[in-house]
Amino acid sequence: MSFLTNGDRKTANAGRRGLSRYFPILHWAKTYDREALTSDTVAAVIVTIMLIPQSLAYALLAGLPAEMGLYASILPLVAYAIFGTSRALAVGPVAVISLMTAAAVGNMALEGTAEYAIAAITLAFISGLILTVMGLFRLGFLANFLSHPVIAGFITASGLLIAASQIGTIMGISGGGHSLIELLRNLWANLAQINLITLAIGVVTTAFLFWVRKGLKPLLIKTGLRPRLADLLAKAGPVAAVAVTTLTVWAFDLASKGVAIVGTIPSGLPPLTLPGFSSEIWGQLFVSALLISIIGFVESVSVAQTLAAKKRQRIDPDQELVGLGTANIASALSGGYPVTGGFARSVVNYDAGAETPAAGAFTAVGILLAALFLTPLLHYLPKATLAATIIVAVLGLVDLSILKRSWTYSRIDFAAVATTIAITLGLGVEMGVSAGVILSLALFLYKTSRPHVAEVGLVPGTQHFRNILRHKVETDPSVVTLRIDESLYFANARFLEDYIYNRVACDEPIRHVVLMCSAVNEIDMSALESLEAINARLRDLGITLHLSEVKGPVMDRLKRSHFLDDLTGRVYLSQYDAMVALTAG
Repeated sequence: MSFLTNGDRKTANAGRRGLSRYFPILHWAKTYDREALTSDTVAAVIVTIMLIPQSLAYALLAGLPAEMGLYASILPLVAYAIFGTSRALAVGPVAVISLMTAAAVGNMALEGTAEYAIAAITLAFISGLILTVMGLFRLGFLANFLSHPVIAGFITASGLLIAASQIGTIMGISGGGHSLIELLRNLWANLAQINLITLAIGVVTTAFLFWVRKGLKPLLIKTGLRPRLADLLAKAGPVAAVAVTTLTVWAFDLASKGVAIVGTIPSGLPPLTLPGFSSEIWGQLFVSALLISIIGFVESVSVAQTLAAKKRQRIDPDQELVGLGTANIASALSGGYPVTGGFARSVVNYDAGAETPAAGAFTAVGILLAALFLTPLLHYLPKATLAATIIVAVLGLVDLSILKRSWTYSRIDFAAVATTIAITLGLGVEMGVSAGVILSLALFLYKTSRPHVAEVGLVPGTQHFRNILRHKVETDPSVVTLRIDESLYFANARFLEDYIYNRVACDEPIRHVVLMCSAVNEIDMSALESLEAINARLRDLGITLHLSEVKGPVMDRLKRSHFLDDLTGRVYLSQYDAMVALTAG
């Protein structure tokens, strides 16, 4: 018999914790019970019903065979269930990523060719590698540099672009293009070739799906059905549309009258596929894969965090990168294309009662059964029905109110949102997302390069200091106290220099300048050099420079330099101590 010491137990527990960090399934699987199984199974049934028509539709949106949408909804869900941390996020093909895939791959190969499919598979593989490597190196914080208004503008414009791209399919004419102008121009050129039967199918299906989303559930509840069952039947609305329109096309042989159909969809297990490893292909796809990775991660993690907060759960953004990365690698190895967490699908998964990521794995089983047994029944499925499914789904992404809200709150954010929307609609999705990334970084640099600096004074009867322009405060003409409301780094160091020099260039008898650093979290080398220059310049003017309320980590770094030795003044623990000491003399 062997015994474990306390040290052995701690080592073993640390090992288990470390392992569950990279395999979150080991954490939630320990407490998995029959109740969770029931909840996950019900959620999986509902999401499967929703995902079958969506996966087919989004594959066609990406310019790929319909079955690739099914393939992208099987193994990726299993991979995310193993490596993901969100208990409600539903991974799979989504509209925006499908559109970005079409834009990226469309520049390389003709739609419908084997090279096109291989390029899409390779795109998923590269995106998966990028996400996984970012996760392993804990680079999830990089997504914070994308501003929410810019992302909202991009998604809104993408939703409009996707909806516009499906109008031609609804009308039975060709109307492709990568920008809104190009789409509308092609639609106008082919307007005389409208197929009225296809138009009827598309319009009726679109109207039905819009009504299902809002009106079917209340109607079913009024007839006496329980809310859970009514919700399940309402979610099955797209499946009903698929079934009815497919039967209609088959019964009346509408395919012979010009109605475009999906055609033969191979049935069976997802194939084992390998991405292309040509350096030329990787070079052409890498930037697109990077953009898809960024947008997919930002969309997924925002949804996951929102849903996790409702149940007081938490997600690990870095592990989410690994979860999404492995999901995309799994998609590439099983004949799929890039995937991410979908907003609407995840909300449905959450509302349906999903308790763990196992719900995604059960959904994968449902999609697998559909790929094995249902695909022959979809031969006569009209493409107009799938176009209607896409339009109804993506219009939920469109939020033009972001323009009004950003205009009211911040003109700078409004300009960024409006520019992102305009570029996406005018030049295409890849230019739009590139502009969004650049604008987000530019906004960050602009805002932090011009930090808010407030001259402060003492609030009478207190030890608090406030902006002299906003409050009635006490000041001393010989002491200028400036509160810096931003960390100091290379982009704003010169701004602070100019601000201080302009402030002291006056007729006031200024003898002391105090920099109140309560909001300064970091001072980099460039800012340190600026502080040294400010100290020397003020010394030449007969003015003493002081610091107050310097945070510990910042102070530790300053002590490693010569700045404190050369400082003409002192570093005060509080601004009140500084004011008392400097005005007493």
